[in-house]
Order: sequence, then C-alpha cells, then structure tokens
Amino acid sequence: MKIAMVAYEVYPFAKVGGLADVLGALPKAIEKSGAKVAIFMPFHKVVVKNSQKFGYQLTEVAKSIPVENVQTKETFDLYESQLPGSNVPVYLIANEYYFSAENVYEGPDLAEQSIFFCAAFIQAMKHLSQQFDIVHAHDWQTGLVPVYLKTLYRMDPFFTRTAIVFTIHNLGYQGIFSPNYMKFAGLPGYLFNIDGLEFYGKINFLKGGILFSDIVTTVSPTYAQEIQTEEYGEKLDGVLRLRSDDLYGILNGIDYEEFDPATDRRIYVNYDLNSLEKKYENKKMLQRDLNLPVKENVPLIGMINRLVDQKGLDLIEKIADYLFLFDLQFVVLGTGEKKYEEMFQRLQQKYPDKVSANIKFDIDLAQKIYAGCDMFLMPSRYEPCGLGQMYSLRYGTIPIVRYTGGLADTVKEFDPETGTGNGFGFREYDPAHLLMAIAKASYFYRNEKQHWKRIVQNAMQTDVSWERSAKHYLRVYQEALKKRRV
Repeated sequence: MKIAMVAYEVYPFAKVGGLADVLGALPKAIEKSGAKVAIFMPFHKVVVKNSQKFGYQLTEVAKSIPVENVQTKETFDLYESQLPGSNVPVYLIANEYYFSAENVYEGPDLAEQSIFFCAAFIQAMKHLSQQFDIVHAHDWQTGLVPVYLKTLYRMDPFFTRTAIVFTIHNLGYQGIFSPNYMKFAGLPGYLFNIDGLEFYGKINFLKGGILFSDIVTTVSPTYAQEIQTEEYGEKLDGVLRLRSDDLYGILNGIDYEEFDPATDRRIYVNYDLNSLEKKYENKKMLQRDLNLPVKENVPLIGMINRLVDQKGLDLIEKIADYLFLFDLQFVVLGTGEKKYEEMFQRLQQKYPDKVSANIKFDIDLAQKIYAGCDMFLMPSRYEPCGLGQMYSLRYGTIPIVRYTGGLADTVKEFDPETGTGNGFGFREYDPAHLLMAIAKASYFYRNEKQHWKRIVQNAMQTDVSWERSAKHYLRVYQEALKKRRV
C-alpha cells in the first residue's frame, strides 16, 4: 500500500503544535508495517534553518511547476528530503510569495495560501508520476484536497484507484473565508450550497474535507463522539453526524525512541521502571534551576501548554489562592494570551517559593519538566487528543486531567483497592472539582507511598506508542479503499 500524507507542519522540518509531532512519527510507524509513505508539506522559511539544526538534506527536484485550475500565475519548485530515522521521503512545495513568512501559519493571504498548496500538492504527485492508494490529508489547510480530487479530478485516470482519508486534529480551527475564493480556487459554483462548502454564507475548508473524503478520522475515540454533539461540534455537529458511519477516532501516539527517560539526553538523569529513585534526582535539579526550594516530599506539579482558554486556565485562576494554601510547587511553561501570561507572572510574584512561570517555548526545559515533576496538570475545557499527558505517562509523571477527548481515553482514575489506574481527574468543568482532583493526587503522593509507586509504574507501562495507533490507521486505510466514492 502506498500512502501520501499532506500537512502544513512536520517535525523536524517545521513545528508549531502537535500536528508536526504526528506527521514526524506516524509515517515512521506505518513504514515499519511494510507500507510505503511519502509526505508533502510547504517549504516554510524555517525549513532551511532547521536543516542546519537537525542535519537533513534538501535537494531540488523540479522548478517552476504550474498549478491547474487556480487563478494565479504563481508556480512552485519541488524539493525532496527524508524524515530523519526513516526511509520516508518528504516533498516540500516552495513558493516565495506564499511560503516566505517567518511563522508557519502566517502569509499574505491564508485562504489563497491553502488553495495554492492543495492544488500544488496534486500537481506534485502527477509531476513525480507517483500514484498512491491513499491520500491522507490533515486539518483545514488541506481541506480542499478531497474537494479537488472528488470534483475536478474525478475522471482523471491518475487518481482512479486513490481513496481519501481526512483527519481533524482540532475542530476549533476550520478555515472559514469569503465565498469569493471559490473563483480563485477554480471550483464550480454548484459547490457553494449547504450540502457542499457553504457555511453560514461563507466557505468552510474543513467542511469540504469532511464531506468529500471517503473516511474521516479524528485523534481520539472520545473526541469522535463529542464532536457529533452541539456542545463540542463547533456548528459542524450535523455534518459529522451525517458522516458518522465513516468517522473513526484513532488515538495519537508518541515517538518512543525520542521520548524515553532511559535515553533522553535533554533530562538531568536517565531512569527507567527499575531505577525510579533517579527520577527524584531530576526533581531536585529542576527545583534548583527554577529557584524553588529543594524539597522531596512537596508535590511538584508541571504544566506545559499554549496559554489559551481551551486549556482550562480560567479554572486555575479561580482556585489559585486556595491551591497555594497547600504545601506544593507549580511550574508552568508556555506562551499565549496576554491575560494568562500575566496571571502566572503575578502568581510567581505572590508565591515565589511555590510558583515558577516560564513564559516561553523551550523544548529542553519541557523535557526536564516531564522528567522532574511528580504530577502534570491538564484541566482542559476540551482536548481532541492531547500529547502532554502521554509524555508525562511515559516519564512516570502522574497526569491530573479533565476527562474529555483523548484525556479520557488515556488517563484512568487510580483505584487503591485494585491497584489499577494511572492518574487522577474530574469530569464536570468546575473549579471545585479541579481543586479536589489536585488534593486527591497530593494526598496519595504524601501519605500513600506504596500506592504512589504503583501509580507511577502503571503510568510508565501504559501503551501510548505510535505502533498501536499505526495498526488502527492501516485498518482504516483498507476500509477507505472499500468505501472509495467516485
């Protein structure tokens, strides 16, 4: 089976969020199964800088390729590289006008940028004379790929055997634009209706991906159910219910080779299940480096997040003064909305022995937090999958979560009677329930050392690998081939 994956960011070429981690790891896991995978992405400005940092090569394979259908004179150059640690080719679509911004998700016109990329991806496959069994598109920026393939390229013999899988990583980001872009995209006017791209008088790229794909997936089983409800559906719940027979929730995974406390060079001291005492060495050094008092029996809680409403930060704001009546420490790493950046900075000033606010992006510090903290906090309002809780499980740092989306699929409440479970959590989005979950975790940490050791062991033995997820994707690809719609 041959699979073409198309996305806007791929680690280590360009990374903003979890999508890059998925595209940097899932293809490798699928390749190990014997399938062939190729990745297509934009040649972002940061790609050259990262090539020097990560040591991959970039080779130009074609110049000035025109795109069909799109109302533009812009062409693209095509480059080839390889996903580090694999044989997976990565093809990069270069255009100085559309992909020259410093940041991945910036550009002169985001709608035109997406349209151009979708059309160029199709031309790149044809230029390379590579026919794929599966085209697997990710998120709204690639939402018009299924639309093009099922309309303008419907009778093209090059794509006769190709089935389309479309993955929603976060339904909150949809790509909603003026209907005027229909003309620029070269799409027929009949698509602008409620059964097509029309969405409250505009066009919705994500909706196009959902409606025109053979199979739709999202990043956890629970989230696949949630997004079919009005509460979580972001006004697309009706469309998703329409596709419910073709909608699958497949949990993301993490790269076990890169994220391994036994070999991770970014943490202070390596450890594994048989040397958990070394985890405390990481805690001491992290406390020292963050200018927190070095205390063994004080719970150290970490949080690494985009500082935005989705992440449940309003709950933390409401309980902060009650929370820090407890003898505990809290470290946060991330950037985002100014109100939350300032909130954590104020808390650090008010509680300098208990709070460390690191308002920045620092991948090395992130690893030290995963390894050095006792607990990891994710009280999200919604969370399609979440990777933070997976990293924390891998490093034996116990997650405290709101049971929603992928958090509900990966974290199970610890039961002292059976010794099962790998974390703590709450369901109702309420500050009191968050406070109780933190208090419960802190109690076990302080007073039930044998139980705590069992929780850590359970966490580190939880399977959150991509190998597990890759098997699910391969089954879905086979289903897509059976359901392929003309």
